[in-house]
Amino acid sequence: MNFPERFSNLPAYAFPRLRALLDHHTPGGDVVHMTIGEPKHQFPQWVTDVIVEHAAGFNSYPPNDGSDELRAAMAGWISSRYGVTMDPATQIMALNGTREGLYNAAMALCPEQKNGKTPAILIPNPFYQVYMVASLSVAAEPVFLSATAATGHLPDYESLPVELLERTAIAYICSPANPQGAVADRSYWQRLIAMAEKHDFCIFADECYSEIYRDAAPIGALTVAQEMGADPDRVVLFNSLSKRSNLPGLRSGLIASGAENIKRIKQLRAYSGAPLPGPLQAAAAAVWADEAHVVENRALYVEKYKIADEVFAGLEGYVSPEAGFFLWLPVPDGEDAALKLWQETGVRVLPGAYLAQGSGEGNPGAGYIRVALVAAPEVTREALTKLRRCLYDD
Repeated sequence: MNFPERFSNLPAYAFPRLRALLDHHTPGGDVVHMTIGEPKHQFPQWVTDVIVEHAAGFNSYPPNDGSDELRAAMAGWISSRYGVTMDPATQIMALNGTREGLYNAAMALCPEQKNGKTPAILIPNPFYQVYMVASLSVAAEPVFLSATAATGHLPDYESLPVELLERTAIAYICSPANPQGAVADRSYWQRLIAMAEKHDFCIFADECYSEIYRDAAPIGALTVAQEMGADPDRVVLFNSLSKRSNLPGLRSGLIASGAENIKRIKQLRAYSGAPLPGPLQAAAAAVWADEAHVVENRALYVEKYKIADEVFAGLEGYVSPEAGFFLWLPVPDGEDAALKLWQETGVRVLPGAYLAQGSGEGNPGAGYIRVALVAAPEVTREALTKLRRCLYDD
């Protein structure tokens, strides 16, 4: 059989690579998982009641774009969170998790050519791996932009040559950033949106960590685009209940943009989408409409920020995250550090190189480990203390 070459050079996904690195070694203590960004806080207890109440819906095919109630709840959340009014019928669609949307939006919106040339898709490096696969799937050129301490851990789009910008179709941007926790401020969004308007490309704003922060809520791309009077189709917002509400298994994500973008995405999804079951849509609508549990959840992460700041006080190179729930810790070599930590303590972290593109020193994640602050505060404190002693105080 013949197989497509466009996927032949994909590296193994991050977590199979991690298992190959660690699993044939014995952990040096009680295992603490700090690798995957899977929230462990309690989700609202009433979610189960809503699912049971609407259980008869499992007997019916669910609406592909999301129920009227779910899209209305999403529109209400966008209005209260971002100050932007969107038509739930034409500008919002429900997703089966944002990874689906981040992939399929590129399939629906990336042209075959841009100004007569192969389109480019801009990707921050490190990055959420679906960005790269979406780019390859539409036969675009993925262009990786290193997001390092020198660039404030966000990609520097302004340094790109005009020739590249003129064939750029899509720019992915994650704010708050995974894994670094950096936040795009109003000025950053203004500059990026102005570039997108000038060079006619679309911004895919992955804001899935937007509700986990210290004091002030990170400003969103939709807010700034509205302030600037930008084309409504210029920005595509992605968000979900996974981090905000500790419901990664509910698979409730949203995509919001101008009516033309959403029309094209809906058309593709009518053929290829996997909608959320009806009872889960009913539960998601109730969760999107509730903020009390989000405030409680955020307070737990703020407590863990403080724990991390205490544990790593005085450590050269430590940067306390602005938002999100990852630590991005500098080490001489991420794989060596992860293996040493596993063998000596049982604490399991992810080498930063697994989240980035490039080899050796050309990989901007190679000198880091990513640590997920998803466990309970007391577990987090103990694990971070072991990590510091093992990797920094020897």
